[in-house]
Amino acid sequence: MATVKPAAAGAAAFRRVPLPPQPRRITRFGAIRASPPSAGGGDELPAALLPNARRRRDGCGFSLGVDLGEARTGLAVGMGITLPRPLTVLKLRGQRLETMLLDIAQQQEADELIVGLPVSGDGSETPQSNKVRSVVGRLAVQAADRGLRVYLQDEHGTSIDALEFMISRGIKRSARDVQSDAYSAMMILERYFSSSGQGANIVLPKQQELQGKLLARSKQDAEIY
Repeated sequence: MATVKPAAAGAAAFRRVPLPPQPRRITRFGAIRASPPSAGGGDELPAALLPNARRRRDGCGFSLGVDLGEARTGLAVGMGITLPRPLTVLKLRGQRLETMLLDIAQQQEADELIVGLPVSGDGSETPQSNKVRSVVGRLAVQAADRGLRVYLQDEHGTSIDALEFMISRGIKRSARDVQSDAYSAMMILERYFSSSGQGANIVLPKQQELQGKLLARSKQDAEIY
């Protein structure tokens, strides 16, 4: 099993920039846009399946931010109270990566994974978007079996945000090269929390049994926190 080495911390002074709300829609692969609190409609998620950033008042666990890459995957963790913390960079692929992501989520007491979705500047999806969706579709099945929720979050521009942040914090170039993916994951989480989860799309397994298991576990967790 890979060793989890935390990335350099020191991010308390970062200024959170609010993002405008995004339109409500249903996306592919079982991903449902979490509706604004005031909105109705038949596709409204059960309260227990709303992203943590939408239901802070009810209490919830940590969120694990994930920046999926071809060779490296960055991770960050946070609760939205303070700036998320860059955690580690994994050099794994396939089933080993997916299992490790879920193991780390549980180690960090996270009840949801926020995975960055690559999109272009105009919001349209790219070939890389399809690759990420494929991985996330498999991940969501395994996550539901453990009672963990998986969401997709627009990650456009987060790599640049991460670079600018590291430079502003005086992180040396050699360290930036090693830690950049973890800081990108941090920025994905920061965007997620700043927008109160309005841009997060839950990815549900197609199996009704797993959906029921996920809902039951999420309700149980909500009672604990």
